[in-house]
Amino acid sequence: MIDQTERSQDVPPAAQPGYVTRTLLRWMMRPARIAAVEVLSPRFRLVDLEGEALKGVAWSVGQKLQISMGTGLTTRTYTPTWWDGERGKTRLLVFAHGEGPGSRWSEGMREGDACQFFGPRRSLDLAGPAAPLVLFGDETSFALAAALRATPGLDASYLFETTDVTQSRSVLEATGLIGASLIARAAGDAHLTAIAAEMSSRVARGAHFVLTGKAQSIQHLSRALKAAGAGSSRIKAKAYWAPGKTGLD
Repeated sequence: MIDQTERSQDVPPAAQPGYVTRTLLRWMMRPARIAAVEVLSPRFRLVDLEGEALKGVAWSVGQKLQISMGTGLTTRTYTPTWWDGERGKTRLLVFAHGEGPGSRWSEGMREGDACQFFGPRRSLDLAGPAAPLVLFGDETSFALAAALRATPGLDASYLFETTDVTQSRSVLEATGLIGASLIARAAGDAHLTAIAAEMSSRVARGAHFVLTGKAQSIQHLSRALKAAGAGSSRIKAKAYWAPGKTGLD
């Protein structure tokens, strides 16, 4: 999940947080430092966080972090790709999705900057995922894919809808995920017909499915998989975003 709750609209600058907000932030949030930033594309960055508050943390694939945007209680949600509780480090794959606070934070972050976070918290429970596993998603799902790729012994394949296939493939390869299937978005979501057919063909092979990303795409594919005979126990879903909405996760 990467900056999954951005709206594609301008957000006016917020006032500095007041005393109550600052108190809540100190109570809820924990501090970290941006240890490294690697620009992978105009909208994607690999971001390493480090700090004492990251040590001794029990993290599992699919959990989320909420990062304070520094304006009141505004946060954006990200999926860590890995976590080193011994050294107190974690990595985020940040996607600037829209033009709001998360995008401004992504574009303005620098090595050495301080930040505050909440979590990790449960978002998508992938403990002991059955194999073979098919992950569907979009650009907001790349971090989850990177985390799954590093899971020992997991037989998983990856299928994404994306706006820019070339850029997306470059970003995925930079995270070590080679061989993912990428399908360009089409007007009226016409591309979902081909994706539904591909995923439905795997039902008879015993695949389990994880559907993430855009809410409407998840609904479409969930219906197709159930029509193909996949029971609810074989489908896990988590909507990261929907057009015009914030705060889905």
